[in-house]
Amino acid sequence: MLLEVESAEFSYSAGERKILDGVSFSYESPDTLCILGSNGQGKSTLLQCLIGGFKLSAGTVLIDGIPVENWKPRELARKIAYIPQTHAPSFGYPVVDVVTMGCTSRMKRLANPGRSERSRAIDQLEYLGIAHLSDKPYTDISGGERQLVMIASALAQAPELLILDEPTAHLDFGNQYKFLELVERLRRRGMGVLMTTHFPDHALLLQGTCAILSDGKIQSLDAAESIITDESMARLYGIEVHVESIGERKVCVPGSLNGL
Repeated sequence: MLLEVESAEFSYSAGERKILDGVSFSYESPDTLCILGSNGQGKSTLLQCLIGGFKLSAGTVLIDGIPVENWKPRELARKIAYIPQTHAPSFGYPVVDVVTMGCTSRMKRLANPGRSERSRAIDQLEYLGIAHLSDKPYTDISGGERQLVMIASALAQAPELLILDEPTAHLDFGNQYKFLELVERLRRRGMGVLMTTHFPDHALLLQGTCAILSDGKIQSLDAAESIITDESMARLYGIEVHVESIGERKVCVPGSLNGL
């Protein structure tokens, strides 16, 4: 699947500051693309524009050469699954039912989920190692568990591209790295992942493509190891950063705290 963003601009109302100001880039699945940016730089806004949730002030988003606004919702759902930062549960549906809802875009109109859809949902819960949650009310599980359930629902949707907004924000240290292992498994399965993150180490671990969003523009886009440097991270986050090697890995290390 090819995603192209051409000179995208967005502001919440006329005359206000442009949140996005001439954003252009292209992405092709099943690569992994991590978008880095400090708070308030428009990462979540950009993702909403990619899926057609927000209408651009100017520019265009193309999915396989077709403007995103021209895609019918069911057809778009077969291409892209989107998971926001947070999801507030309204009803205490069993977890397996929440995941089964991800199958609806591939069902006939007005059809009810059946045995095959439930089986697909259970398969995804098992794939993520959370099958033990299947009968629990969605309202009774933790924020990190909800995030994994939403990922299971997205996988049941069987998209070509998974778009995630800060997917590790509610995950503990261990589950963050289990999630990154999942991303790598999905890439080997042929599914693309485009995600925002506050953790440059995650982009380095995934060894995919990385983009830096700042001042409303994509300032750079390349292999993560090329983009993430002492200088670029210091500019982005406003602190001293050292990119160092530990064995075969590269990690970001903050500068000294002695001055605090």
